[in-house]
Amino acid sequence: MARKKNTGSDDLAATGTSEAGAKKQKKPKKQRWYHQVWSAYKMTRREDPNVTWVMAAVFVGILAVALGLGVWWGMWVYTLIVGLPFALLGAMFVLTRRAERAAYSQIEGQPGAARAALGTIRRGWAFDEEPVAVTPQQDMVFRGIGRAGVVLVSEGPPARAGKLLEKESRRVTRVLPNVPVTQIQCGNAEGQVALRKLPRTVQKLRSTLTKPEAAEVSKRLRALGGVKLPIPKGIDPTRARPDRKGMRGR
Repeated sequence: MARKKNTGSDDLAATGTSEAGAKKQKKPKKQRWYHQVWSAYKMTRREDPNVTWVMAAVFVGILAVALGLGVWWGMWVYTLIVGLPFALLGAMFVLTRRAERAAYSQIEGQPGAARAALGTIRRGWAFDEEPVAVTPQQDMVFRGIGRAGVVLVSEGPPARAGKLLEKESRRVTRVLPNVPVTQIQCGNAEGQVALRKLPRTVQKLRSTLTKPEAAEVSKRLRALGGVKLPIPKGIDPTRARPDRKGMRGR
């Protein structure tokens, strides 16, 4: 009687091949730069239908200037070739500015819009992902740490947001009495900073701390934490179990 051969190695090889194939399939396809430009253009056109005409006007205008200079100098072909990349650059500049404005208009008024705007600050600041204070009316306060100290940014009507900022500022000052705390209200009311101007306003704050001092401030503020969800007294959420009799109707 012929004995069945051990195919364990073959099974392992097949398993490894299938896993490698699955990883290869799951790998996201890298998006080309022109796909990103096209996506930005479509998003901007939905919010700003005039963006196409403005881009075309800038493109044609720069080419017209280059052509005029070329005719004056007697080298219009040369100046036209040189002016073409500048015309493209001008059109892309218009698209970038309009796309930024369209992106802000899409998120403006939504909870967490201030945090999304602050996320565009690339260097020098670290902001918590979650708000450090929230009210039932969805007024929020976000906290950031940088070389300018601690910045607190609020969302909501001026009166409620002001009280929320003052309360959070006192919490920070108790832990860090010698660190400057800046309060900024994000919104469109009087005395508030518009959403699209928020990142630049934060970046303009004057540096008063060194990098090691800012790191120490960040470490100290971790003890404050963020928003704590209300949990009924007498319940340990780590040991809570469902009432199986109640689920069965007994």
